[in-house]
Amino acid sequence: MIRSVAFAAALAAFPALAHAGTVTSPDGRIVATLDATGEGVPSYSVSFDGEPVITESTIGFTFTDVDPMRRNFAIVEETTNSVDTTWEQPWGERRIITDRHNELAVTFRQQDDAARQMTVRMRVFDDGIGFRMEFPEQDSLPVANIAEELTEFRIASDGEAWSIPAGDWNRYEYLYERTPISALSTVHTPVTMILENGTHISFHEAALVDYSGMWLRRMEGTRLRAQLSPSPRGPKVIREGAFHTPWRTIQIADGAAGLFESAMILNLNEPNVLGDVSWFEPHTYLGIWWEMHLDTHSWASGERHGATTERAREIIDFAAENGFRGILIEGWNLGWDGAWFGNGREFSFTEAYPDFDIVAVTDYARERGVRIIGHHETGGNIDVYEAQLEEAMAFYESLGIDAVKSGYVADAGGVIAPDGEGGETFVWHDGQEMVNHHLRVVREAAEHRIAMNPHEPIKDTGLRRTYPNWVSREGARGAEYDAWAVPKNDPGHVPELIFTRMLSGPFDYTPGVFSLAGRGAAEPDIPSTLARQLSFYITIYSPIQMVADIPENIAAWPRALDFVQRVGVDWEESLLLDGAVGEYAVIARQVREDSTWFVGGTTDEQPRDTTITLDFLDPGAEYLATIWEDGEGADGMGDDRHAMNVRTVTVRQGDTLDVHMARAGGFAIEIALSGE
Repeated sequence: MIRSVAFAAALAAFPALAHAGTVTSPDGRIVATLDATGEGVPSYSVSFDGEPVITESTIGFTFTDVDPMRRNFAIVEETTNSVDTTWEQPWGERRIITDRHNELAVTFRQQDDAARQMTVRMRVFDDGIGFRMEFPEQDSLPVANIAEELTEFRIASDGEAWSIPAGDWNRYEYLYERTPISALSTVHTPVTMILENGTHISFHEAALVDYSGMWLRRMEGTRLRAQLSPSPRGPKVIREGAFHTPWRTIQIADGAAGLFESAMILNLNEPNVLGDVSWFEPHTYLGIWWEMHLDTHSWASGERHGATTERAREIIDFAAENGFRGILIEGWNLGWDGAWFGNGREFSFTEAYPDFDIVAVTDYARERGVRIIGHHETGGNIDVYEAQLEEAMAFYESLGIDAVKSGYVADAGGVIAPDGEGGETFVWHDGQEMVNHHLRVVREAAEHRIAMNPHEPIKDTGLRRTYPNWVSREGARGAEYDAWAVPKNDPGHVPELIFTRMLSGPFDYTPGVFSLAGRGAAEPDIPSTLARQLSFYITIYSPIQMVADIPENIAAWPRALDFVQRVGVDWEESLLLDGAVGEYAVIARQVREDSTWFVGGTTDEQPRDTTITLDFLDPGAEYLATIWEDGEGADGMGDDRHAMNVRTVTVRQGDTLDVHMARAGGFAIEIALSGE
């Protein structure tokens, strides 16, 4: 009773709004509410088509040095806004993005002597919601030493979830698990779910800047809560003055297409701050890379060294003869000998091994019309990398290298960072230190007109809109696992990636293993048909696409080579024609500012027949469809994985194409105007 009287007296001391704030999506299907509970805990809820998706879920923070921001809040201000506009991507899975949303911002003030306040800003789109917490500069919280963010997600019903574990040793590189929502543990985002009523939702975050990455931890039943990536410094996030959190996002749709075609993550990021980035050209590339995973060559120096001047010239010649713009060369620089994994203390980013003349190689490539893609493997040592960063980027710029793949190969929690006192400390790949490090690298690269493609990265949260030179990244289990892992990537892995990891942005999966053979392969090896490998260039989006196999194997399959020479890498539009999360996907993409379309399909271990309706073609025009498809007897999990048929047919808008996908199979189609 004493507590209730004191709380009521505190409330009376501040002006407060008694009602909850509500905001609706432009199409009226999604409704979100911001309120405070009976104990003054900020909360929100979300419904879709009149049915709850997120029931009353609370928001709060704990700190390492002051009282929590948890209870005793009242609403003191509400503002609203609406946006309906479009903007153009310099490159992307679609050129024109529509940003159409309604916004509600509710300011909460704690009813105590400190009177700390925060604003929850909620934006509601037709394809989901995003909200963030904004802290003004306030004397009662000059520095926020955040121990944990207490944002909850109380999912209204059980259902199925596709997830990978967070807080384990291997960063993001896992096969997905399909479980009930109520069986989740601690998982990375994006995590995608289908509720019992069929509603599709995916949780993630947008605009992750100067903050720790968010994991989701199941507390009980279907109640999830944010858990920030750890820090050895005590607080998981340290921010001074005014700041805001990343956007917490929930994409909501009535089917898989609504998730796939959503641009909400991009729309929650700030516009391009780099200006003209036309110096970046989307492209396909080869590399001195797959042979190291096969263990026929090595990154380290010696007789098996892969990155030699002689080998580089051979691949440059192959690239020039076959129309590939780029050549990735790994292992050219000093530091690969010995225990570099999780170490990186010996790496130099400007000094080459004696058998690799980097100036001669880049000159030779330029003469042949090919660009070298630089490589910065750090071994997870950002202390060493940042000390050389400016010099390394300037060195590459002087050589005409305009794209760099970076790497952070270390176990989770094993990234070496400066401790601020002249020593080292160990941080997580998705903690605040690494969030800031990646932006530091991207900004420095932009100063030298260099595009970045990090592997073992921080997860994608749409910052490619703000920094368009951040063109792709890894951040999931890619094709390299098909070289040496047990098990390989299973047939359902890519159909899962399309509706989970790929919702966050481009993925340098490194497809194109035409041999379908990994290290020491015994037939059958990689569970895939040859046509399925081609489908990845359409179903997995990246503005840089590797053809991963060695040139000798690529040349051995000329019909597959013909396809990768023709397929687009930059798109006007992207559509999901058919698909189911974790099972299969059929995707159509139109080449940017062109009439040509490509359609790709990939399936899991179930063979499927699909009918493609060509409603997306221009009316009245005649097209020639070239189809690379699983041939008679093809079986991606059996003996005949290379059986592939190539056929052509004339089509018009509204026609249909029937295509069969074998087990672990797929197809790729080019649809071009007749006569072109």
